[in-house]
Amino acid sequence: MALVFSSAFRKKGLFVPFLNAVRGMSSSGGPTPPFTTLSVSRPVDTVTHVEICRPEKRNAMNKAFWLEMVDCFNQIAEDSECRVVVFSGAGKIFTSGIDLMGMASDILQPEGDDTARISWNLRRTIAKYQESFSVIEKCPKPVIVAVHGGCIGGGVDLITACDIRLCTQDAWFQIKEVDIGLAADVGTLQRLPKVIGSRSLVNELAFTARKMHADEAKSCGLVSRVFPDKEAMMAGALEMAGEIASKSPVGVQGTKVNLLYSRDHSVAESLDYMSTWNMSMLQTQDLLKSAQAAMEKKSLKEIIFSKL
Repeated sequence: MALVFSSAFRKKGLFVPFLNAVRGMSSSGGPTPPFTTLSVSRPVDTVTHVEICRPEKRNAMNKAFWLEMVDCFNQIAEDSECRVVVFSGAGKIFTSGIDLMGMASDILQPEGDDTARISWNLRRTIAKYQESFSVIEKCPKPVIVAVHGGCIGGGVDLITACDIRLCTQDAWFQIKEVDIGLAADVGTLQRLPKVIGSRSLVNELAFTARKMHADEAKSCGLVSRVFPDKEAMMAGALEMAGEIASKSPVGVQGTKVNLLYSRDHSVAESLDYMSTWNMSMLQTQDLLKSAQAAMEKKSLKEIIFSKL
């Protein structure tokens, strides 16, 4: 299953005006076949834009979405043209979370002849859904998520797996699961404490299911930047993605891998892993090219780094 981009974006060296790229990111033309819930495009050569595309359902996450996320990000991980990903939602809000009606059979009517077998099947199902967001972390390309309007339930699970989080002034975030009688089980409770650092605030949000608005999200570190509206946010996301994409993919992707490793390991273990990583990565030509650019006072955007 191959990612499908317009032929114009595939032509090497084609100039894409910045404003047109932003408009293309901001207004989805529908899902990109073979996907039915995701729109995938290439607004500029080295940046892939993935958009949840079920605006008529408030971007609710149905069965197809969970499977397509894995397929999509596994392909992006192997796509040597892509260096950065921007993720957003079509329509009025980022996402309303899990599609309860569409997922009812998996959650409320699991298969199995007895309690043990039902439990095993439920565990497999939950693990499968967890992978739909873990695949974002496993993708070595940095993922910038751009949130507008509501980011509810599974949306919080999704964004906490991303590397950089941006939002609009009207954005709000809600860990909704306790309101429907369950504990969030696809990443929020595991990742959010490491994202914002305040266990007390995480507990409050998870226990009460209250909304967190953009200013609070910025002050606690859930997002790093707040924009006045979606168009400004998408422009900012694309500009940031372009800046990252201009740098050595060996350096950028190695940085992501080691940041994630250090999050889950001790300082000593992480330093050991880093030395093992760089004993080979320091032998890249990218190091010499970057150093030469610095000595010649050139922008890295003028340097051509090989695909990775």
